[in-house]
Amino acid sequence: MAEAAKSHITQGALNAIFNEPASLERDYPVPICQVVQIKTLGSQAEGTPERYRLVLSDVQNFVQSMLATRKSQVATFSITTTHGFQKQTMLILIVLDLEVIESLGELEKIGDPVALLGKEEEDVKPVNTTIAGGGFYGNKPAEPTRQQQALPSRAAPTSSASHANIYPIEGLSPYAHKWTIKARVTSKSEIKEWKRATEGKLFSVNLLDESGEIKATGFNEQCDQLYDILQEGSVYYISSPCRVNLAKKQFSNLSNDYELTFDRDTTVEKAEDQESVPQMKFNFTNIASLQDIDKDTTIDVLGVLKDVAEVSEIVSKTTQKPYSKRELTLVDQSGYSVKLTVWGKLATSFDTNPESIIAFKGAKVSDFGGRSLSLLSSGSMSLDPDIAEAHQLKGWYDSQGRRETFLAHTGMSGAGAAGGRREETKTVAQVKEEGLGMNNEAPDYFSVKATIVYIKQDSFSYPACLSPDCNKKVTDEGDGTWRCEKCNINHPRPEHRYILTLSVSDHTGQMYLNAFDDVGKLVVGKSADEMMELKENDFPAMEKEFENANCTSHYFKCRAKMDTYQDQQRVRYQVMSAIPIDFKAEAHKLAELIKLYNIE
Repeated sequence: MAEAAKSHITQGALNAIFNEPASLERDYPVPICQVVQIKTLGSQAEGTPERYRLVLSDVQNFVQSMLATRKSQVATFSITTTHGFQKQTMLILIVLDLEVIESLGELEKIGDPVALLGKEEEDVKPVNTTIAGGGFYGNKPAEPTRQQQALPSRAAPTSSASHANIYPIEGLSPYAHKWTIKARVTSKSEIKEWKRATEGKLFSVNLLDESGEIKATGFNEQCDQLYDILQEGSVYYISSPCRVNLAKKQFSNLSNDYELTFDRDTTVEKAEDQESVPQMKFNFTNIASLQDIDKDTTIDVLGVLKDVAEVSEIVSKTTQKPYSKRELTLVDQSGYSVKLTVWGKLATSFDTNPESIIAFKGAKVSDFGGRSLSLLSSGSMSLDPDIAEAHQLKGWYDSQGRRETFLAHTGMSGAGAAGGRREETKTVAQVKEEGLGMNNEAPDYFSVKATIVYIKQDSFSYPACLSPDCNKKVTDEGDGTWRCEKCNINHPRPEHRYILTLSVSDHTGQMYLNAFDDVGKLVVGKSADEMMELKENDFPAMEKEFENANCTSHYFKCRAKMDTYQDQQRVRYQVMSAIPIDFKAEAHKLAELIKLYNIE
């Protein structure tokens, strides 16, 4: 069967496609090749069809290929006829249509094909790029033979021939050994050293081109050679020999299945054209949504720098080494703030001014303090990035955000979001019909999308202790001081904190919610101290502020619990957090819901 299949394959067709196109129609009118590898490439945007990466072999050569549409019968080691294709200058074959010859079955790899070279490379003796026979079933591919006269990694050839075979990053795999990528360094780690049975050091960079991202690591000698050459933000030509390995996902924040390891003979050259490669790519999560993100997830976040803490130092429990850390507070249009920790040299050298716009790539979500973030060593920070989202955030903050107060995720883990549990969204009618909160043993948690129709104004706040983390009610001593019994301290003044009663409605009914200070600041837009000052000096202005808060819609995350008041039991609904409704996102969600009903 293998010999029969081999006789059908048009040996030499791949070379003709790229190097002898004049003979293609005469000698190879319908190229027939073997598929020796197939992999799905995730779609780049919503609605974009999936693409597939193939490695095609004509027994003599193999070449990286992209398949525009999926044929369900295509499988590894199947034999296909190629009806439509386009060659690319970087030796990537774009397959427009193909047909599987099912009668030939799926065989082991036929022959020992080698990587196809362009005409520009024929005079250059290549590294032995024969594909290892068992490599396509997950076995380790054969190591490429090193060139004895290759230039060291600190220098690079400058001839155009050295850049003739530009590969896209998403096209890299262990089966293509001779390649050059043109990529931007989007982040560079510090040098890490270890002293165990042996001594060593390493550093890593994240590399980006139009097709994707990949991590590259240099050990020991390569660390010394390349650390000062590779600069964050610059574009380089990086050429094999350079090992392509399966990615260690626990040490990377990138989605690529592969990663690079610099070799002794890897060549690196700074590109003259620094603009043709895109800047860093982000997939931002807004701060309010962090409460719905699982712990240990890696995200990108964009925010306004609200506060910068002093540098502190901690000692690792495992290594006993000291580490510098600094906490930053970020806010965004969602009305929430979050603390993000940076480490090491970035922590000690951080001197960015508050109210700057900062994008972080590769931040790890923690449930410490409700929700917080930590920038991974493989992550990066971009100050005032020139992207649309940053310009929009800057415009919002300058026009209104500077005057707003922000909620924190503090305490979310104890408020029903613990253990990864998400509160189910209910209507007002469902909350009452299902008897949420009627169980005396434990409270119930839920979310409700509702509109504020009235805020009780006669007693909207209480005088609280000024001591950190106290918030207990203080009493007026009559001598100009306010006493906290818990702290046993007299304060010159209290801090007023909200204790609001909200009447909210949706299309199914009305209910009363109780809200405290953080939620009150979000709903009213002013602090309780500011509202008390208006109450005493400009009562109509206070009424106007409450009136402005009416008819605003929010997602309220609530706790329902049985409460006893004056010997009567009743269910009390306490708001744990509130998020203003994003009408654009809400409209999109409703549109997707309508699609489920097949409504035209």
